Amino acid sequence: MKELIEYIAKQIVNDPDKVVVTEEPDERGGISLKLQVADDDKGRVIGKQGRIAQAMRSILRVKAAKEGTRANLEIL
Repeated sequence: MKELIEYIAKQIVNDPDKVVVTEEPDERGGISLKLQVADDDKGRVIGKQGRIAQAMRSILRVKAAKEGTRANLEIL
């Protein structure tokens, strides 16, 4: 799942070298993914009214459901 979010983010931003995704277990038994991008690219990753971020979260939720777990995406 980490690779999926990293791939999507790198395709969107202007500076793909600064994309960092960290994966940690969360308290509910799922996975928490934290996405860090360059300050100039945060708007690109979030999108207008948060649409791109919501789309990334939806894709992540579907992938996690197929694997039988939960996943959460946090954009830092």
